[in-house]
Amino acid sequence: MRTLHQGWTLTGAEHSGVPATVPGCVHTDLLAAGLIDDPYLDRNEERLSWIGRTPWTYQTVFNWAGTGDEHVDLVCAGLDTVATVLVNGVEAGRTANMHRTHRFPVKRLLREGANRLEVRFDSAYAYAEARRDELGDRPGAYPEPYQFIRKMACNFGWDWGPTLVTAGIWRAIGLESWSGVRLAEVLPTAGADGEVEVRFSVEGTPPAEAGTAEEAGAAVAGAFADGVPPGGGVPPGGGAASGVGAASVEVVADVAGVQGRVRLAAGQTQGVIRLRVQDPELWWPRGYGEPRLYELTVRAGDHVWSGRIGFRDVRLDREAFRLSVNGEPVFVKGFNWIPDDCFPARITPETLRERMGQAIGAGANLLRVWGGGVYESDAFYDLADELGIMVWQDFPFACAAYPEEEPFTGEVEAEARDNVARLMRHPSLVIWCGNNENLEGHWHWNWKKELRGRTWGGGFYHDLLPRVTAELDPARPYWPGSPYSGAPDRDPNDPQRGTIHIWTVWNAQDYTHYAAYTPRFVAEFGFQGPPAYATLRRASSDRPLTPDSSPQKAIGGRDKLLRGLGAHLPRPETFDDWHYLTQLNQARALAFGVERFRALMPYCMGTIIWQLNDCWPVTSWAAVDGDGREKPLWYGMRRAYAPRILTFQDMELVAVNDTAQPWEGELAITRMSVRGETLAKESMGVRIEPRAVLGVEPAIGDLREGELLVAELDGARALRMAAEDPDMGYPEAACTTQVEAVDGGVRLRVTARTILRELAVFPDRLDPDARIDDQLVTLLPGESATFHIQTSRSLDPAALTAYPVLRCVNEHRPGS
Repeated sequence: MRTLHQGWTLTGAEHSGVPATVPGCVHTDLLAAGLIDDPYLDRNEERLSWIGRTPWTYQTVFNWAGTGDEHVDLVCAGLDTVATVLVNGVEAGRTANMHRTHRFPVKRLLREGANRLEVRFDSAYAYAEARRDELGDRPGAYPEPYQFIRKMACNFGWDWGPTLVTAGIWRAIGLESWSGVRLAEVLPTAGADGEVEVRFSVEGTPPAEAGTAEEAGAAVAGAFADGVPPGGGVPPGGGAASGVGAASVEVVADVAGVQGRVRLAAGQTQGVIRLRVQDPELWWPRGYGEPRLYELTVRAGDHVWSGRIGFRDVRLDREAFRLSVNGEPVFVKGFNWIPDDCFPARITPETLRERMGQAIGAGANLLRVWGGGVYESDAFYDLADELGIMVWQDFPFACAAYPEEEPFTGEVEAEARDNVARLMRHPSLVIWCGNNENLEGHWHWNWKKELRGRTWGGGFYHDLLPRVTAELDPARPYWPGSPYSGAPDRDPNDPQRGTIHIWTVWNAQDYTHYAAYTPRFVAEFGFQGPPAYATLRRASSDRPLTPDSSPQKAIGGRDKLLRGLGAHLPRPETFDDWHYLTQLNQARALAFGVERFRALMPYCMGTIIWQLNDCWPVTSWAAVDGDGREKPLWYGMRRAYAPRILTFQDMELVAVNDTAQPWEGELAITRMSVRGETLAKESMGVRIEPRAVLGVEPAIGDLREGELLVAELDGARALRMAAEDPDMGYPEAACTTQVEAVDGGVRLRVTARTILRELAVFPDRLDPDARIDDQLVTLLPGESATFHIQTSRSLDPAALTAYPVLRCVNEHRPGS
């Protein structure tokens, strides 16, 4: 395909001929031209709402010499969102869906030499509000019309994201020339038994009378006279709907040295090739084996399709919501994934590799692509395949009642077919999910009364989407929504079945309330914390920084952050204390929840933290902030998601072994005082079977004031304090430090003379690019920890080892 990514300009409002980047969007083009301030800094977002209410036109000129092919299609992989496409002033098609590819036949519209391509974008607000006025309002989480347009919902703002309603050519655009036949669709399925089924459809050159470009344009315009063509002007299978000519067509598939072929008779457009690969190496998720991939190639005439596939089976026990891969039940250790940038065209494969590396580094084996974003990119799924990260893909519906009238039903079916066909080859994709929280909203959020009988999306989740996935991707499970309990007549958030979301803790309860739940699978739960200091310092011009310097989009979020500290930690008196203590509390809250649910294995078989990443600098639930820096939560999840952990669950000590080998050793339990005196000890030989848990109630676990239990097994450790930290009577922290320059940075060794509770070092306060390998380490008297800091600067040892860079709960604070 010949890409058309050069020479674009942007026009709209008072701006004309602005140089534009394709793929891209209006905001990034205006920013690059210096016409707007960075929407991620200070309060700039609030001054840019006019962009989403303005029509915009992208235009370029390209040369065309012709190719001699029978067909030339303009392929638009992503137009955001309400667009009219013109070639040399003649309308080629219209779109109203960001989530799908559009293909327009344009050979008759092209001419030798210079050609002008225009894409005119109407205001997304104007379109959505007009549909709302026609169909009647529907309830949603926010007072924005995002459910009335097939566009990334979080563009309209979320409780962690800015309101930046985009327009633009956000994915590739180009011309595809072809003759004879073209593979319109390839649907491969590969099982763990080595069976490969390749279903495909082809299209060829239909008999047609020649006509002028003007006649062709008039025909197109007449067909789309109502403003929005059914399905955006492209058949659900993708591409122009045309039959194959009089000749037969041979289609050939190759994988792992095995070849299969089938010949389609004249007029036949669909077929199946079945192959058998003997003893293939299987694709496994992280922690269960290697993610082996094979190249599959399919040929029809001169047209070649290729993509990597993996041999694996995935099954879902619907009652327990237990995922099994290749017959092995998998405990899901996941993160929810949001679009990594409000402007997705800026997300590079390198960025995705870094984020996935951070997910893996925190112990994750699954990412849930949340329904308020997009169907993720091919690069995203290719990386997930390669790295062994399972992916749960929501269909893009979130937190609102969606209309089921046209043009939405046609668009939803077209986008579903497009994306299921595009993504189904990926072994990392383990489940399709119909929506995020819409079933719960209809059940619990008073929607039925507000709807007054109007449609709300139920037909999509219970009929249309399962029908499309069953037809195109029958080997992969579909789940109507999350939370969901397995049947439409059950409370969707019933912890005894299916998936639940737990937001009672963040919204109203102390984080110890996670222990009140005995769920089968927790697909969302989270707790907020601010971004890294360097991220906040870059994004805010406030001098000095305050808690209000960090954007807070959640209703009552600042109060909830402070309330969430509860009795667990001291009350912050300064910004620096607020920053450390709220970050620490976020890490503790989620570690508490994860350990609780892992201790319930195999009754509970999954946790998916809200959320891995941020799209801008903000106080949020993310483990990695908007500048890509790991927050203390990330380090806490690395411990809580470790393959083997010890955790105190009330009076019981639980050992969790999520590996394929038995965990054997001498379990040592020590009762000691906060001053470091050993008061009692016990030990026992233990064996925890593979993928199993073992509970032990210590005989010396009856703690008194100022005491703690320390449990250790084969390098794993768990602590249980007699009281919350402010009531433990810790001595004022005392330690010795050694700072040494090493290749690539600094090595810091801290030796505790007293207990050091939740020791953290924040080198980004000295060098914004500095990264540290560990955080939140509790040291007992006499113990040492060595921290490795990546930095290109020479860090001041005195600053590195003093407040507010080096912190712990029982620290000596300046002025105290």
